[in-house]
Amino acid sequence: MTKPTRGAQVKGDQRDQLRREAAEVYLAGSSIESTGREIGRSYGAARTLLIEAGVKLRPRGSGRRAAR
Repeated sequence: MTKPTRGAQVKGDQRDQLRREAAEVYLAGSSIESTGREIGRSYGAARTLLIEAGVKLRPRGSGRRAAR
């Protein structure tokens, strides 16, 4: 898929594809911020796409921590 220009509004099939890509990256363990970088969008845009995709967002600060 050709990535849209950062900040450009995305609609239709292109938005559906971006939503699926964001969900895949996030569910593989990336943070929202990393997901946004990966798909070429801002944190806020990535978060919105994840919510639209129905992804349950992890709580803030739930990064990978070493087992005790």
